[in-house]
Amino acid sequence: MGIIMEKEELSIVCFSGEFDRVLAAFTLATGAAATNRDVSMFFTFWGLNVLKKKQDHSWIGKGILDRVFNFLMGGLNKLPLSRLNFGGVSPKLMTYMMRKNNVATLPELIEAAKQLGIRFIACEMAMHILGVKKEDLIDEVKEVIGVATFLDYSKEAKIIFI
Repeated sequence: MGIIMEKEELSIVCFSGEFDRVLAAFTLATGAAATNRDVSMFFTFWGLNVLKKKQDHSWIGKGILDRVFNFLMGGLNKLPLSRLNFGGVSPKLMTYMMRKNNVATLPELIEAAKQLGIRFIACEMAMHILGVKKEDLIDEVKEVIGVATFLDYSKEAKIIFI
């Protein structure tokens, strides 16, 4: 008779909208999923920039404040480095160095996360505050939930905050 073991669960709260921190979140997520863990990523506040369909500066939102705020935040292609950003050049240099050293880039890690079945979840409250709508997000975001629901989902999981 075989022993049935439940998968370990990992939930990553992606709060940061900084390139290197988002890179760390996706590196951990894909590594965990590749080693047979059930992984969920909960994107809140600046982390929502990773999930936007429009990856550069865009005028999304209802009112003028929403539009200006979302334009200033940008998307995946506009994530700054947490330190030594040098006017936005550093993420490009880092991506170049990653390619040169055969290390998966952030877009490649995001694609791997999709292929590995990692759950992308958006924070409802942060979306309301920032004027982001579900239709502004990539199709892989199947759920928009609040913190209480996320914590309920994650009650058996290890939670990492980045």
